[in-house]
Amino acid sequence: MKNIPTLGVRRLIALLPALFVVAACSANPATGKQSFTAFMSPEKELQVGAEEHPKMIKQFGGAFTDKAWNEYVRDIGLKLASYSEMPDLPWTFTVLNDTQVNAFALPGGYVYITRGLLALASDEAEMAGVLSHEIGHVTARHTAQRYSTTVATNLGIQVLGVLTQAAGVGGAENIAAVGAELALKSYSREQELESDMLGVRYLSRAGYDPQAMASFFEKLSAHQRIEGLIAGDPNAAEKHNILATHPRTADRISQAIDLADKNGAGGVRREVDRYLAKIDGMVFGDDVDQGLVRGTAFVHPALRFRFDVPEGFSIHNMPELVLAVDKNENSIKFADAPVKDVREAGSMDRYLTQKWSGDANMSHVEWLDINGMKAVTGGATVWTGKRNVEVRRIVVEQDKEHYWRFQFVAGTEDFQRLSEAFRRTTYSFRTISRSEAAAVHPWRLRVVTVGRGVTFNDLAESMAVDEYKKEWFEALNGIGTDDPLIPGMRVKVVK
Repeated sequence: MKNIPTLGVRRLIALLPALFVVAACSANPATGKQSFTAFMSPEKELQVGAEEHPKMIKQFGGAFTDKAWNEYVRDIGLKLASYSEMPDLPWTFTVLNDTQVNAFALPGGYVYITRGLLALASDEAEMAGVLSHEIGHVTARHTAQRYSTTVATNLGIQVLGVLTQAAGVGGAENIAAVGAELALKSYSREQELESDMLGVRYLSRAGYDPQAMASFFEKLSAHQRIEGLIAGDPNAAEKHNILATHPRTADRISQAIDLADKNGAGGVRREVDRYLAKIDGMVFGDDVDQGLVRGTAFVHPALRFRFDVPEGFSIHNMPELVLAVDKNENSIKFADAPVKDVREAGSMDRYLTQKWSGDANMSHVEWLDINGMKAVTGGATVWTGKRNVEVRRIVVEQDKEHYWRFQFVAGTEDFQRLSEAFRRTTYSFRTISRSEAAAVHPWRLRVVTVGRGVTFNDLAESMAVDEYKKEWFEALNGIGTDDPLIPGMRVKVVK
């Protein structure tokens, strides 16, 4: 077989993306642009959405059980979708019982919004703006575009791998892969801005004030600042995107304002009164069924236990685990140890060393008594690819039906300094009495009327949150420390 000339390979490399695009471009009904969706048909989108829908609900802490809220969000979502270019999709709108401020969509018309995001919004128009943005992802078929581009790129990389090896050009696959990743990220940024444009369109058609998108982005920016403060980085909101592929929030605010100016004639409704009436009394932060973070403590009244983490660690209560991290990326993870897995292992120590720790060779395995509960622990040194870390794992038997896992990870240089603090966290784990459990209540949003002479500081200090009271009051209401508080206006506080 003759060698393929290097020049010919280079020409083919340059032509591959164009060949894929030309093969299957079509006009997108929402944007009017030509888009590449060769590898995911509308029928496939419906199938993917239906298959992934239950997985998304499980991954994000389950669906919010408040029937009134689910009906409210569904009705608003269906109205917005009716103004889109795909009104006949079997649209499904789900409120997730998740404290994080988040919203996303799956192909086929599945749209999700979290309880944490509902708390941040101040009126119906702001919530509708988020829903319309996610509807825009569906109608623009962004998942189909991204999936098709990924498949085409991977096919191209496979072809290039064969051709470049034949031509004696080494390492081209890796270069192509990196280039593809960068292209996909850039494309996703464009998709986000495109969804903003579509969201303003649907919001305006439904009669809402499109400026609501801009006002919500301001709240989102304020919330990001709080997240940065909790993480020990006050500038996180300006330095990082919401996600790696999303435009920076500041950019999106400017874009949304610009779009609102161009499309704002279609509507003026905000529906503040109706929204505040619904949100009054909503659980803020963790629900009792998920366990509650209180300062440096995690308390689970339903399962009747609690533990404390060291000062300097921020706690994040996630659906599958509790994560505490410090500014140096040292971490504590807490999760259940499935009873079935412990029993199949034959003993707690075999579960620790074999079932759980197949990725690390546990040494110095020893049994402990933690406040009357049997426990076993072991440690290992692990190379993460960036640094050596010391790993300490512990399995605790609360009773024969409940086993728990602690994992402590710190850089080798930090572990000795944190050793005593990690030990205190271990021995802080204890069961709580029924009366202690009954005394634990979730925080709730309350809508209050500003009285004469009441100041920003007065309302901020009344907030039940453990820290950053002023920042939370500002984020929840879109009110800054220098903004006037008018007697009679209504605001959200946490009680």
